[in-house]
Amino acid sequence: MYTQSFSVPDDSTPKPVKSVGSTEPPELMAKFDARIDADGRIEPQDWMPEAYRKTLVRQISQHAHSEIVGMLPEGNWISRAPSLKRKAILIAKVQDEGGHGLYLYSAAETLGTSRGEMLDALHSGKAKYSSIFNYPTLNWADVGVIGWLVDGAAIMNQIPLCRCSYGPYARAMIRVCKEESFHQRQGYEALLVMMKGTQAQRDMVQDAVNRYWWKCLAMFGPPDADSPNSAQGMRWGIKRISNDDLRQKFIDATVPQAKVLGVTLPDPDLKWNEERQHYDYGQIDWDEFWATVNGNGPMNKERLATRVKAHNDGAWVRDAALAHARKQQQRNLKEAA
Repeated sequence: MYTQSFSVPDDSTPKPVKSVGSTEPPELMAKFDARIDADGRIEPQDWMPEAYRKTLVRQISQHAHSEIVGMLPEGNWISRAPSLKRKAILIAKVQDEGGHGLYLYSAAETLGTSRGEMLDALHSGKAKYSSIFNYPTLNWADVGVIGWLVDGAAIMNQIPLCRCSYGPYARAMIRVCKEESFHQRQGYEALLVMMKGTQAQRDMVQDAVNRYWWKCLAMFGPPDADSPNSAQGMRWGIKRISNDDLRQKFIDATVPQAKVLGVTLPDPDLKWNEERQHYDYGQIDWDEFWATVNGNGPMNKERLATRVKAHNDGAWVRDAALAHARKQQQRNLKEAA
């Protein structure tokens, strides 16, 4: 649904943004800027400004954290899925999310940071992850709405990243987006089935949409004027489309889907603007967004505690794997001697 962007001409060329001052060596910076301006790719062995590297580490690691923490709201429903088919689909989806996290941690490691450092930042609360995962999944309809709206918003955000200026991140995102497309479609199909069911099921879907709609719009980040990192990210080709433009694209794509599904999007100001050729929409509650980002959402503490416990409980597996790797290395050295 949202991945049609894979098969249309690339209209996401970075918009011109004034370059931010730098203390890096002028000659190296000029070569770097020239490659960015030519829409080229930066690879791990290439010289890059320290600020570019730090920006990527922050963004990619937070993306990886979001994939890993994002396993929790749906993983809670694996044992309660309404059928064997739904259970198998949900297991596959949660496994995919874990894989996405691993791809992204690996991409971030090419920038000189370690997985241990990234996980320490997550577990200490220093690093952030997507605010949407700090809300509870109250019923089975929530699982479908996460697939339709949350993963739909994620795809809209992530497709431009397939053209990110940093090669390892861009390449990882191609597979991630294709798998997210499956997630979005299965969520929408699950909701279609429920909407053909009882009135109680239809009410359940509408309630889930009511609770998640505004939170999904906030997933694209604050308005462009209030987004401190957007301008530099656009200049470097890390970010290809602004927060507000992505949010608008998502709304325009989702309204027709809601009509087919038979649900009402909870925004009385949502209406087609003939002059703009886009949908107008109401005000997002940014106070709630920032409260959740800053650790004060409904499930922040529980999500983080669950993640830390899982990491600690799995320490013996990591230790065993390292011990096996050391023994294997010693065996190989003896055989080579």
